[in-house]
Amino acid sequence: MQTGEMTSADHLEHRQDQFHTWGVYGLLVVSILLAVVSSELMGSPAEWYAAGALVLAAVALQLWHGPRHGRRTPSRRGTVYYVLRWAISFPLTWINPFFGFYAACGYFDSDETIPGPWRQRIGLFATAVVLAGTQAGGLPFHSAVQWPLFGVMLLTNTALLGLAGHLAQQEEQRSRDRAVTITELERTNTALQQALDENAALHAQLLVQAREAGVADERRRLAAEIHDTIAQGLTGIIAQLQVVANAPDLTIARTHLARASDLARHSLGEARRSVQNLAPVALENAGLPEALKKTVAEWGERTGVRAEFTLTGTAEQLHEEVAATLLRIVQEALSNAARHARATRVGVTLSYLGDEVILDIRDDGRGFDPLALPERTRTGGFGLDGMRARAERIAGSLTVESEPGHGTALSARVPLVRHDQ
Repeated sequence: MQTGEMTSADHLEHRQDQFHTWGVYGLLVVSILLAVVSSELMGSPAEWYAAGALVLAAVALQLWHGPRHGRRTPSRRGTVYYVLRWAISFPLTWINPFFGFYAACGYFDSDETIPGPWRQRIGLFATAVVLAGTQAGGLPFHSAVQWPLFGVMLLTNTALLGLAGHLAQQEEQRSRDRAVTITELERTNTALQQALDENAALHAQLLVQAREAGVADERRRLAAEIHDTIAQGLTGIIAQLQVVANAPDLTIARTHLARASDLARHSLGEARRSVQNLAPVALENAGLPEALKKTVAEWGERTGVRAEFTLTGTAEQLHEEVAATLLRIVQEALSNAARHARATRVGVTLSYLGDEVILDIRDDGRGFDPLALPERTRTGGFGLDGMRARAERIAGSLTVESEPGHGTALSARVPLVRHDQ
């Protein structure tokens, strides 16, 4: 708010100051005019002189009290002013009841001139006595009827003053409550703004952390992709070349050289796909069941191990990420079986069950102790940890069951997310 502008509360207080300053003069003028019009109520010239003297005293008192600026505060000076004004209004109403308009000023400013609620009530009661006398026909009373009328008017005025005071106290209490509420709201808004600022900073920090976590996760994913494609392909090539080195005749050597060449071309395609962050080559022109069947068959032909693929349930076209994850898990499991299991038979089962897909891989190899799994994963490669991380990345899970001398069973369970979802 600019300097010099006034709020509605400032305007109201300014008008109240004007009323208390000039309103007394106005009521005094009204009283004088009505007294002149009803001059027959004044019985003698002495009363006229007395009334004139009292009016001059009222004007002098008002000039002494002077205009007030700023906040109105009860004080001893205000109490003297109130008492003197009452002392002037009482004989004026005795001379002419119409001076009761001037006496009514005591109703409007007792709380702003007299300190203390009990003193204010005494001042209001004194004003009510004067006004009740004027309402009963003016003092002194000339008939017996005026006394009970005076009592009724006094009680009525006192009751109205009490009701008005009670309502004023309630309004003042409501104003204080509103002020407290506004203060609390301001404090709450300040705290809320601080919380919003802190949340904004925290949100920015979380975005940075999420970005960093996403970069790290993407690095792990690409590392797993490279491991599952190039590393496995190179392993297969090395195995074929070792067979060639020990081949007894040229025909067998050429056969394994052809397999090594196929593996090299396949690994090159997988490397390009990994760089481009696309699905595996095997999934490019076929669904997951066909890709798994082909992968299992090629692995069995390459290793000489009997490998079978089984499909249960109604096959559905899965989301690319889900299909790629399951294919990579099978590739890693078959690679582990070829390197460590010394199995003679491997079975891969893909099951579509309601809202999830289950992939089971079993072999009759030498098995291992699952409790020693962390020690095995420290020897290098991604292995079971990599497969488990892949499954968990798409809200799935991987369980391992194995025992030395009794083979190994892996089971991956992932949500069935369709291609168009």
